[in-house]
Amino acid sequence: MPTPSPTLTGHENDEEQAPRPLLAAAVLAAASLPSHALDLRPDAVSVQAGPGTHGSRIAGVGVIWDWDFERMRRKAELTAHTEVMVNHWDARESGGSRQSITQLVVLPSLRMRLERGASPWFIELGIGASWMDRLFVTPEKSFSTRWNFFDMMGVGHSFGGSNGGHEIGVRWVHVSNAGIRHPNPGQDFIQLRYVKRL
Repeated sequence: MPTPSPTLTGHENDEEQAPRPLLAAAVLAAASLPSHALDLRPDAVSVQAGPGTHGSRIAGVGVIWDWDFERMRRKAELTAHTEVMVNHWDARESGGSRQSITQLVVLPSLRMRLERGASPWFIELGIGASWMDRLFVTPEKSFSTRWNFFDMMGVGHSFGGSNGGHEIGVRWVHVSNAGIRHPNPGQDFIQLRYVKRL
């Protein structure tokens, strides 16, 4: 007679288990890496930093893989890429001390260039998944999950020759769990970003 499978009450290891929608998002984000990226040679590297709400700060580095995706619209070119980033958060704790958090991010993004791709200016949008090595807790807010969505909107400019070997841009970043668990105060950052195409 088969042994029945144990059932979870929903309270075991709440902090360690990723909510199913976030886990699914992480799997989909990882699956979005193009097949040619399996050799682990990125198409670009990035460095970014900036302030957040309530005296917090973020700084990080990343690697970027371009997708084999290009859509030409009447006045714009659409492309896509996946970024894998390691970010460091710094924020105040109760009592005035500082806390440090490491965040891992997988971020698929869409990018649009006007003039059918000829413009050096671009806008981009991405929704990915992130994991932090500890809960983000400050005197003003407290996260309830270490798994969160990582939303990004940005504008940038390519320069450095015909292939646009360098990029500089500004991004707005929002990190939250989309209401999967409460409290869910979210955290916003503004980042200045530099990218070197390889």
